[in-house]
Amino acid sequence: MKVVIADKAEQMLIDELGAMGCSVHIDPSLDGDALGACLAEQDASVLVVSSPKVPAGVIDSAGEGLRLIIRAGSGYDNIDGSAAAAKHIAVCNTPGMNAVAVAELTIGHLISLDRRLPDQNAALKGGRWNNKEYSKARGLKGSTMLVIGAGAIGQQVIQRARAFGVEVCVYDPQMTRDEAEGLGVERVGSTRDDLIAALPRFDAVSMHVPVVESTKGMCDAGFFRAMKDGASFINTSRGAIADEPALLDAVGSGRIRAGLDVYCDQPSEKDTAWSPAIAGVEGVFCTHHCGASTDQAQLAVAEEVVRMVGLFKSDGTIVHCVNGIA
Repeated sequence: MKVVIADKAEQMLIDELGAMGCSVHIDPSLDGDALGACLAEQDASVLVVSSPKVPAGVIDSAGEGLRLIIRAGSGYDNIDGSAAAAKHIAVCNTPGMNAVAVAELTIGHLISLDRRLPDQNAALKGGRWNNKEYSKARGLKGSTMLVIGAGAIGQQVIQRARAFGVEVCVYDPQMTRDEAEGLGVERVGSTRDDLIAALPRFDAVSMHVPVVESTKGMCDAGFFRAMKDGASFINTSRGAIADEPALLDAVGSGRIRAGLDVYCDQPSEKDTAWSPAIAGVEGVFCTHHCGASTDQAQLAVAEEVVRMVGLFKSDGTIVHCVNGIA
């Protein structure tokens, strides 16, 4: 069986796939038309991607052999699942494998927003000592936080926030009250009205939802208006869930601060010039969509990809399918 990996990959992944009899072609530069052409040329059965986009055009030009696309990570919005389903190609992800890494970065943003760590660092490196300005942190203990989306990542965030003495509540329409109680948190409701009514209670709001029709733009002007003055908004999920102009207005007015790891229309290239308006706004702290990018997380994802390819190769078993094929 032929596997194309269109990203950098752990050596363990390459070695293990080879050991199970797969022919592996790896090229981190593959993207767009070149990716489709490579899949057809290699007559690949499996495609493994992380960052590159896999739109309908790539899927259509991939050849008839492609049967499985694995997104090495949780989110899968860079893959056209409907186009894949039309050709009976399963799209799968590796849920939970990078949950701890993303949760760690989320807590990093939470602390940075409270202590203004990037601003302090910039001031000192710029030759300015301003102890008076930066001695105004509230502190996390006793603060309140709303985690929106209580999947694998959201649950890891809950654990870590509570360790800091933060009072955590959850908004997740899929979660029952009993499940919330099992996590030791309050469920604030299940409807949009419940969410908007709850927002004024919280010192921080952290987003952990996938991009689907019901979540695109869910953080809109009304959402940000409902947030408590001085609150922190953290998004380590996907840029498309937030209305960026509305977020710009909310932060620009000084009402809230934001810690962002994801953005609308962010580049797919690993290293390129890019100057989004949101990055230049005071009160916004930015990272490079690196939430899942720890050595531990990448190894866990690689191990799960090996397991998934092994199951598929042995008897066609497909796990973690997200586009309805299995």
